Amino acid sequence: MSLRFLTGAAAIALIGALAPVSPASAQQAAPAPAPAAPTHFVWNGITFSGHIDAGTNINPDSPDNNTNFGQLFTDRSNSFRVNQTTLAAQQDIDSTASEFNWGWRLEGMYGTDARFTHTIGLFDRATNSPYQWDLVEGSASAHLPVIFSGGVDMKAGIYPTPIGYEVIDANGNFFYTHSYIFNYGIPLKHTGIYATGHVMDMLDVWAGADTGVNGGPPFFRGSDNNKTGAFLFGVGINNPIPNLTILALAHIGAENGYVQGAPCLGGVSPTGATSCYAHDPNAAVRQIYDVVTTWKATDQITVANETNYIRDDLFHATAEGTAFYGIYKWSDQWSFGARGEVFRDDQGFFVTSFQGSQSFMNAERGIGMGNTVGPTNLNNTGYNAGKATYSELTIGANWSPAIAFPSALPSTLGLTLRPEFRWDHAWGLNPGVHPFGVTKASVAAGTTGTKDDQFLLSVDAILSF
Repeated sequence: MSLRFLTGAAAIALIGALAPVSPASAQQAAPAPAPAAPTHFVWNGITFSGHIDAGTNINPDSPDNNTNFGQLFTDRSNSFRVNQTTLAAQQDIDSTASEFNWGWRLEGMYGTDARFTHTIGLFDRATNSPYQWDLVEGSASAHLPVIFSGGVDMKAGIYPTPIGYEVIDANGNFFYTHSYIFNYGIPLKHTGIYATGHVMDMLDVWAGADTGVNGGPPFFRGSDNNKTGAFLFGVGINNPIPNLTILALAHIGAENGYVQGAPCLGGVSPTGATSCYAHDPNAAVRQIYDVVTTWKATDQITVANETNYIRDDLFHATAEGTAFYGIYKWSDQWSFGARGEVFRDDQGFFVTSFQGSQSFMNAERGIGMGNTVGPTNLNNTGYNAGKATYSELTIGANWSPAIAFPSALPSTLGLTLRPEFRWDHAWGLNPGVHPFGVTKASVAAGTTGTKDDQFLLSVDAILSF
């Protein structure tokens, strides 16, 4: 049994030992049912909130590259990580009002998740550590009582994508680990503007424009990896039957960065220097289509489905998947859930592990573009297993203990623990290729891993206020 395995097991035990003396729950339920969040601190109409999310993923195989293949945010095996430390301030809008009103939100984050969420051009290479900084959101919102019976809501700035079932904020997810769809099938953030028109109680229409997946403000140098924007559009259907919602959104735009190499196209780089590029990233788009259906069947049961299709026209790569969720709220303190998913990476382009702290950002920028088959991590980008179909089954619980804490501490403090068990499987691979269980011997042989299955026992703790 390896030292890393024992270290991760000790971290799980430490979290469990701390639970009885930690504050009460503050799970801010987004898609999943959970205990009601305590009231946040409010000053002069401004709401302040934040959380710390930390956890570990025990991988019995103890891969020699310390990587849980097929994951981004929980990619490190048998090690303890502080994923998110956030602080937010906001003034919400009232979407039901009959008069104009506006609001805003500012949220910063520090932790290992910022390796993947950070906006291009902001805090780039501020540190080589896996712990990095991110401006999760800096936006202004407004409700306009115009055009439609329910008016129009608008948001502009830097903001998390409205696409998908799972979200960046740990409080908004039932599970600690993420789906393949969240990791590889949808954007994470945008810089731009979008509007939601409330046509009628049952129908919303969405439209927006932005600088692309994780792209930054156009006036920041290097904040976009190409010179083309993107568009967001879709519809939302509310309560065609009681407590059922459907959100279908699409995002289309050029998303690849400039890549130096052959054949030479004889172009001029965005900085004005004459150079050669392997391709023109503005000549093709990435298409993302996503449908989320959520039904709160009873006060205790919520079921959901997300179906996703993504295509990169430049690399002629496609992927598609579907994920099902079932959440049962047993009590104010306990909820139980399961997630089952199948995700097909048709050309082996999307499902990639990025081992270096800057690797994901480099790939977005086009530095060392081109994922490699095998864990050699060429050009500090990432490695994959080629074309494959991946499935995962995750079962877990949310425990929000009712704890009496000292009156000197803020009354809004809360704790949620999320233990889970996850099984990943891959099939349809090329002969001799395996994505999981990387060993030194497999690296030396220039292949991928040694197994088609991966088992994880994970747990994290969210301390919120």
